[in-house]
Amino acid sequence: MSAGKDIWWRVYIVYIVMCLFGVVILFNVFKIQFYEGDQWQQKGRELTTALKTIPAVRGNIYAADGSLLATSVPKYEIRMDMVAEAITEDLFMENVSPLADSLAILFDSKSANTFKRDLIAARRDSSRYYLVKREVSYNQLQRLKKFPLFNRGRYKGGFIYEQYSKRERPFRVLAARTIGYDRENAKPVGLEGAYSVELKGVDGLQLKKRMAGGHWKPVRDGNEIEPQDGCDLYTTIDINIQDVAESALLKQLQENNADHGCVVLMEVETGYIKAIANLKRSENGNYYEYYNYAIGESTEPGSTFKLASLVVALDHGMVDITDSVDAGNGVAYYSAERIPMHDSKRGGHGKITIKRALEVSSNIGISKIIYDNYNQDRQAFVDKLYDMNLHQPLGLEIAGEGMPMIKTPEGDGHWSGITLTQMSIGYELRMTTMQVLCFYNAIANNGKMVKPLFVKEIKKGGRLIRSIDPEVINPKICSQETIDKVKECLEGVVENGTGKNLKGASFKIAGKTGTARIANDKYGYEYGDKEYSYQASFVGYFPADKPKYSCIVVVNAPSKDKYYGSAISGPIFKEIADKVYANSIEIHESVEVSEDSTIKYVPYSKNGNQKDLQRIFTELHIPTNAKSPDSKWVVTVTKESEVDLEHRKVDEKQIPNVLGMGAQDALHILENMGLRVQIKGSGIIKTQSLQAGAAYKKGDRIVLELS
Repeated sequence: MSAGKDIWWRVYIVYIVMCLFGVVILFNVFKIQFYEGDQWQQKGRELTTALKTIPAVRGNIYAADGSLLATSVPKYEIRMDMVAEAITEDLFMENVSPLADSLAILFDSKSANTFKRDLIAARRDSSRYYLVKREVSYNQLQRLKKFPLFNRGRYKGGFIYEQYSKRERPFRVLAARTIGYDRENAKPVGLEGAYSVELKGVDGLQLKKRMAGGHWKPVRDGNEIEPQDGCDLYTTIDINIQDVAESALLKQLQENNADHGCVVLMEVETGYIKAIANLKRSENGNYYEYYNYAIGESTEPGSTFKLASLVVALDHGMVDITDSVDAGNGVAYYSAERIPMHDSKRGGHGKITIKRALEVSSNIGISKIIYDNYNQDRQAFVDKLYDMNLHQPLGLEIAGEGMPMIKTPEGDGHWSGITLTQMSIGYELRMTTMQVLCFYNAIANNGKMVKPLFVKEIKKGGRLIRSIDPEVINPKICSQETIDKVKECLEGVVENGTGKNLKGASFKIAGKTGTARIANDKYGYEYGDKEYSYQASFVGYFPADKPKYSCIVVVNAPSKDKYYGSAISGPIFKEIADKVYANSIEIHESVEVSEDSTIKYVPYSKNGNQKDLQRIFTELHIPTNAKSPDSKWVVTVTKESEVDLEHRKVDEKQIPNVLGMGAQDALHILENMGLRVQIKGSGIIKTQSLQAGAAYKKGDRIVLELS
């Protein structure tokens, strides 16, 4: 073979080998692309790492006294890497039973055998991210860290936990709708939604690795960027008054089988909302916070709007409260169609003063005042209502405020021959409960209309971020002369009118009852069993002479015989007002006590804590003679001009003598000694079942009888 042919032969061999190599490559490319593609893509996903968002801890919401209304509680998701390199088969089998036993004791969701079976199955499946338990508390996490295998940590024991926050309300349903929530793909509700940006904080980032099954596992324990916690809201809500408001509302709703109702209590000068309750009857007859009716439901207010009509006429100088109006025989006609208006009293009220017309809530009396003075200039009546901002929403921070609606005769196609008189008594217009309260609050506040507020301060880590000051909507809705006159009328409603059942001995209430007939959307105002329902309300303020709080109560669709505002809503208002007055010392009339006052007699007092007794006697300017200044507990001996404080021995090794004490002091002593105390009666302790000086052991029961 020649040298040339030998070279070409070698070239051909190399060429053939290269072609075969190319074919092999193409074959493998085809194989990977079309036959093994899904497998390799899945493998790639499993090996992917990414920065994942770590939500910041949401800020707390507090009541006015610092009580927690909403908080983010840390919760943990517990998982386990079943094939961590340090977990040998022998180590796993040695510890799986005690681990399962420990888990069964801590969590009663599964038995020990079930836990063991699931753990073994996860080990067999080589699970790298096996879910052990969700929603684990911090205390439970600390116990888990001491369990078999878990006590070896993440890398040696496969123990993985991830923290997240869960929103909880310590008072559960109390003011639930006002506190609200902020959820993805949902409308903002309550304060949680209104202040979502402030509460949310700034999220952090953590590097995570995608595991089989699509789960993401943290690469390391720390975060790449630490989250920044959200701000805290300090609301105006008084939790004690809130509790009273909801309880009083619930009781009346249940007694009258009403559909729903709401209560709002507001501080007159500032507009701070101290309590707001909304309850709705469910299909099973229970009541719950379904919707914020006080803010969102815009309805015809009925008789409570008569005050606005009277303010218009008084401020224009059309009438005076001492003028007379002929309310007639109980029926009046104001249009060519002869559509009757019926009065609040069958047979009518006859000729009465304008003040009396409001006191007895005379439909004809009030409507006649407005008709006689504004029928020729209807726009003047509406303009004054607009001047008082009654046609505008309040602009509350909480979303969902209902829109008020007040018709105007100029260009309003719905204005009819009876619209003016119907509006004068609270029909053919719409307002929310909060808007009505805001108007009455302005009357109590000498004409200054302030915006209702739910939040006073925003803080972060105790540092003030923003203070929310009272906001004036209208500095003067009418003249002071008009204010003084309508205040007199509102006091008369409670003293001599439809609100007489709210009259109390300790302080005066001023306000207005309301009983509105709410039209069924289908049937209108035609009479019939199911064609309309009633709305009973009472709105006012107290103490009447120096208003501190305004309040409104609205109950919708009571289905029993009672439906008047005084009978349905009045008792709720009275219960709330009594509670607030009893706990607000600053609104009580002050009693002047001069330092040189002489004591006519020394009152009898209970035995008790010497420091507490000394403080009380000092405030009352009663001289004392401390026989044992170092004694914590003393017996009081009342003399003609002073009180002797004598030592009372309290030895924790034997039953003490608690006779003559009050229940509070006795409970403090006995329960700290480990005794179980039962109290019968009230007043001062007269007998004790275990004799003083006797031996005892913790857990013994002692009965105290008071008289």
